[in-house]
Amino acid sequence: MLSILHVSHEAVHKIGGIGSVLEGLITSRDYAQTVDRTILLCPLFTTQGRPEHRLGPEGEVLYSSLDGRTNHPLAEAFRQIQQRYHVEIVYGRRLLRDPLTGVEERPEVVLIEVSRANPAETNALKHRLYESFGIDSVRYEQSWDYEQYVRLAEPGLAAARALGAMHGTCVVVSHEFMGMPTALAAKLRGGASVRTAFHAHEVATARRIVEEHPGHDTMFYNVLAKCASEGKYVADVFGDQRGYYRHALVEASRHLDVTLAVGDDVVRELRFLSPEMARSNIQLVYNGIPAYENAERESHASKRRLQDYAEALLGYRPDYIFTHVTRMVPSKGLWRDLNVMRHVDRAMQASGETAVLFVLSTEIGGPRPTEDILEMERWWDWPLAHREGMPDLTGGEALYYAGVQAFNTRGRNCKVVYINQFGFDRACCGSRMPADMAFWDIRKGSDVEFGQSIYEPFGIAQLEALSFGCICVMSNVCGCAGFVRRVAGPQGTPNVIIADYTAYRPEQDTIEGYLALKRDVREAFDARVAEQVARELMSRLPRSREDKAAFIRRGYELAAKMSWDVIARDYFLPAVGVGRSTAASGISGAA
Repeated sequence: MLSILHVSHEAVHKIGGIGSVLEGLITSRDYAQTVDRTILLCPLFTTQGRPEHRLGPEGEVLYSSLDGRTNHPLAEAFRQIQQRYHVEIVYGRRLLRDPLTGVEERPEVVLIEVSRANPAETNALKHRLYESFGIDSVRYEQSWDYEQYVRLAEPGLAAARALGAMHGTCVVVSHEFMGMPTALAAKLRGGASVRTAFHAHEVATARRIVEEHPGHDTMFYNVLAKCASEGKYVADVFGDQRGYYRHALVEASRHLDVTLAVGDDVVRELRFLSPEMARSNIQLVYNGIPAYENAERESHASKRRLQDYAEALLGYRPDYIFTHVTRMVPSKGLWRDLNVMRHVDRAMQASGETAVLFVLSTEIGGPRPTEDILEMERWWDWPLAHREGMPDLTGGEALYYAGVQAFNTRGRNCKVVYINQFGFDRACCGSRMPADMAFWDIRKGSDVEFGQSIYEPFGIAQLEALSFGCICVMSNVCGCAGFVRRVAGPQGTPNVIIADYTAYRPEQDTIEGYLALKRDVREAFDARVAEQVARELMSRLPRSREDKAAFIRRGYELAAKMSWDVIARDYFLPAVGVGRSTAASGISGAA
């Protein structure tokens, strides 16, 4: 029997990219046919709320010590774990559904409430982590972000054993740093039948450096290349990183059986952490994207709905719909979209065409209530106009909206509509949205999807609209760009524009030259690249229904080679040691 234990903070609720990965991977055909049991392990983040809601929409709670639901065959085994580790346990199943195909899976879920965990057991694990792997928990335990995942490890593994997951082969997958204490504890106790893997959805050390330095990706990836040729590592250039708990946990992934890197740059970033990490077993395992055949009719219907919405808001019907659906974080490089749109607006003034860019992004973790949306819509014309402060703009949202205001003041043929909401339907976005609008319309009906990030280990969102004939505009540091190059070949594809914001060269092409890159110089270079992107975009936009049909056909052909079925079969399962060799399929999974 093969069991896979996924340790993730998104075991129940999709917060970011990891939730999309779990959904796509677990519902893929080859994963479902190969893996007998899937268990998702996560801390229980809150004890509030109704018991039936603990495992998400349509979830099924089979056992909950918090709620008195203890009529279960494993109740006694769970009770012993609770008593030893001083924790509470919620166990059951959650629903995962592919939003396009409708394929459903119901993996098991274990949530553990660790706020009063037994300090003797936790400290014993911390001692073993230091003794075996050099992780000094004393430096990090003031961070609850670190502490809760150490507390999760031992009772989480005990619950997995009680469930019988260790009978046969069990793969413990740490999704990002959060699962590392569990994976390392499994390495210490597991035995020959247990394999351990770190799924590197990013490299936290690299993200922090990229976001904090004024040169962003333009600086970092040039420094990374120079260091690789000169045999230098992160501490040699950016100083000792061991005080950062995420760095310590990620660097410790070299002790596991395998590290799965979601992009080509992630491979390089991991090897940059230390000489030992550079020699560890790192496998390239891209993320997958949706592949949806025969999408032409749905694409046109969704675009009409988006045009209807734009007309209701702005009073005119745009020729083109541009979109950017993303989290409101610095790494997404949202200012680059506005840079490109300035040049697109000037070009469309000359051509007589029009476009609207819908930006769907928020800093809050869930949808704003419908009653708040309707009040904002009534009193200050949300989402065309915004006000700082709740229920409207948070601090980061207000900063971005200032750029949107400046653009809209000057723009004549293009406008930006900023929707700071989680969700895309009438309940989430107000009475002027078509009643039949749904979230996937913003994917299906888009002509252009932006994703010009400064740090993007993969970027599923950049390519989700590919099957629907969308032109996907991304930066060259997005991990999905490497996947596109691999499947499209050296000639590329009209459906994807890859902008190179790292092509800047200082007077002295040295590590020191890039480290000295100032914000104003980098911004000036960003603007030059944006002009190139806009020119390329204007030359590719489909001008007829036949043009759009060709984009849809090519988009599906490309997406089919990048689907989750391909990833499960040719990348993920072989990398964790339970699938057929990638060599047999003609695809190299090794980094």
